[in-house]
Amino acid sequence: MFSFRTTTLEDQLDKALLNGKVGCFCTQNCWDTARGRYMYDLFRERGNLETVFSPRDSELTPGTNHITFEPGQLEGLDSIVVEIQDAGARYFNYSKDVFLLMEVLSKMENAPALYIVDHINPAGRIVEGSMPSGPIEPHTPKVAHRHGLTLGELCNLYYNEIGAGFALHVISALASDSTRQLLPWTIAPASDIPGMFTCGMYPGGGLWNNTTITPAIGTARPYEYLGAPFIKTSRLEVVPAPAGVLMRPCSFTPSTGRYEGQRCFGYQIMLQPGAEYHSLLHTLQLMRYFTERYSQFEFTEGFEAKLSDPVLLDYLHGILSFQEAREHVKLEEQKWIRKAKRYTLYNDQPYRIK
Repeated sequence: MFSFRTTTLEDQLDKALLNGKVGCFCTQNCWDTARGRYMYDLFRERGNLETVFSPRDSELTPGTNHITFEPGQLEGLDSIVVEIQDAGARYFNYSKDVFLLMEVLSKMENAPALYIVDHINPAGRIVEGSMPSGPIEPHTPKVAHRHGLTLGELCNLYYNEIGAGFALHVISALASDSTRQLLPWTIAPASDIPGMFTCGMYPGGGLWNNTTITPAIGTARPYEYLGAPFIKTSRLEVVPAPAGVLMRPCSFTPSTGRYEGQRCFGYQIMLQPGAEYHSLLHTLQLMRYFTERYSQFEFTEGFEAKLSDPVLLDYLHGILSFQEAREHVKLEEQKWIRKAKRYTLYNDQPYRIK
């Protein structure tokens, strides 16, 4: 059973929420601005909060971007309320944790009802890339790299993909002031998604995490910067960049992750006002460029499953031209948009950059 609800979580009259044992699956983004409390405080005040599943360690601590749980912890719950802020790309860790939760619930005999408190997608309705067509990361729905959907819409899609039988209820992002008016990056979705521009860089930039170039994880501007100790920059060098994008040579020293404490050289991706940025295509161009220029640049474990597109992999290996890769992406984006429209819950629709 699936339902889409347009009133706030507090207004839901389901017995599973009013009197049942409630588990809350959430990040710092479940802050209610109108009432000055977190989502789970509602159930703590009602006296029926059973457990809270949240990222380990303190907020925005590098390396903690997962919500872990054991299947046995779900037994006996009447409902699970999920409230996180998705980042707009299919490899976002907290969203994959929600999909794992859905997979576990689908195998339970008496699964609790699942409620998704939806949020606006900070990456907007723009679509980039292709649906998986090769090996794929675990707990990942078949969506484009930048999917253009909200978490509630993603869960609606995945619910159908896995043939789940538990009850799924999505509470509209337009139902409350905090989810309707609060800009979705005001509270950082994760330690590596800190600001306003990050989500626009992440659909391509997230792929750097499975290479020997770092997207500046462990700095204040991840995915806007990229580099490695072996890169040599020059003001005369012409680095691939689409219209409206500037590449500024720079250096940085990550405080965590790959190259922790080492000085890296690379580039800041700078968008000119009004530029429409296709992060995935630009990232692929840069990867092809670095592959041809540096023997130290390599694709590491998990890259192929994250990209999950043999055609784009052929481009990276020099088999196809960029024009061929771009045409492939265009057709795949059109295909994904046709599929995505079956699962949208709001009036605005996903679209591609022309």
